[in-house]
Amino acid sequence: MTDMAHTEIAPTGQPNLARIEPAAGLPTVLVVMGVSGSGKSTVGTQLALALHCDFEDGDWFHPARNIDKMRAGIPLTDEDRAPWLIAIADFIDRVRCTGARTVVACSALKRRYRAVILGNRPDVQLIYLQGDMELIARRIAARHEHFMPTSLLQSQFDALEVPGSDEHPIVTSIESRPREIVARILTALQEKSHQPDAVSSR
Repeated sequence: MTDMAHTEIAPTGQPNLARIEPAAGLPTVLVVMGVSGSGKSTVGTQLALALHCDFEDGDWFHPARNIDKMRAGIPLTDEDRAPWLIAIADFIDRVRCTGARTVVACSALKRRYRAVILGNRPDVQLIYLQGDMELIARRIAARHEHFMPTSLLQSQFDALEVPGSDEHPIVTSIESRPREIVARILTALQEKSHQPDAVSSR
């Protein structure tokens, strides 16, 4: 039986994404988290397309001064992040009021950050894109026109607090292609949708 407190997806046995139909009873909001370069925007966009719903990138909620600091290679402080997290939480609550499904990409590295955006929201599902520093550093180096320089990656891993079982994350490796990652996430979501006790436990 799947451990509903912490669903970790193996990199093998990937299903065909085209054959997966979104199940009823899925969470209202899916928060795709991970360090910069883990593929949050790419996976989140493809996940939203597969679920026929909207996608929002957490980067869009940063005030201009935060983006300026990151471009300058200056790590953000908790004080910098506070209005950003509140803006994302407010957006999530607006979505929940409409009943529409949305995918949100957000680094959400620390547990207290996730408490702001997940909080007492049982219809919000956390998805953690897991990868090692070497792989992610190579990906960041190959990216263009992104304000997160490779020099800040160490600070991201220093800040990262891996989600605990009580946060009920879906955890998947980023070593596969985005399409395969999305397919595994959809399979895990379908399994969760058939086990309502996991939702009520949150």
